Amino acid sequence: MPGRPDTNNHLQGLRMLYTAAKEHAEGRLHQIFAMPYKAFDNDVPERNLHLRVALEALLGKPLREGRLTLQVIYGWENGSFAPADLHHSDHALGSADDITRLLVRYKDTQETPAPRPDAAATLLSEPLEKAIADAERTGQTIDNETRRIPARWPTFPQGLSLYTFFKVYHRLTYGEDESYRSIRCLTAAGQREIHEFHLEEGEFAVVTPQQDAPAGEVKLVLHVGQVEPVMALLDKCAIAA
Repeated sequence: MPGRPDTNNHLQGLRMLYTAAKEHAEGRLHQIFAMPYKAFDNDVPERNLHLRVALEALLGKPLREGRLTLQVIYGWENGSFAPADLHHSDHALGSADDITRLLVRYKDTQETPAPRPDAAATLLSEPLEKAIADAERTGQTIDNETRRIPARWPTFPQGLSLYTFFKVYHRLTYGEDESYRSIRCLTAAGQREIHEFHLEEGEFAVVTPQQDAPAGEVKLVLHVGQVEPVMALLDKCAIAA
């Protein structure tokens, strides 16, 4: 995966200027672990068990009920973070066979898949333009600097959600020091928990409805370079069993 760009420090400085999503918020793993932010550290003796329990809690039931989608992101390279450059491919996960199929498909993949014409730049670019257009229709002025700098997106409606996911995609692409973080964010689909993992076994995020909300769609989000290790991790942990 590409190295972490200098632009990341600039974004971190700007984000304090505006309202942020509730990061390091209590989520469903707080109901399982007394200290979830330490549960997956390499020096924890029960680390492997904690990881299996967490994956089962977040992914097991959605996978078996056909509510889990693997979302593979790609397109940002060498410090790029332009919304229009970020693409994705989605794959339904409903069984151990699906995990095996994707593991084989992406195994030893060296080339980034070409963007699909019907799905290019829909993760950030399309919803960003729609949110800006909606804000301008209500009389709000969105200048070029606000359009260009993600940390300024929370100044218009829906911008906070877009900025939150921008940061998640950025960390999944360029890396992160913290092994785990839990985020709560209000999206167009309702309140969501985002569970982010940056482990030696793989880096990924799980986007799920809150624990007290009705069951809904769950997404397992990761960079294309992480498909092989994360699918191998799910297979090893027998999440689909």
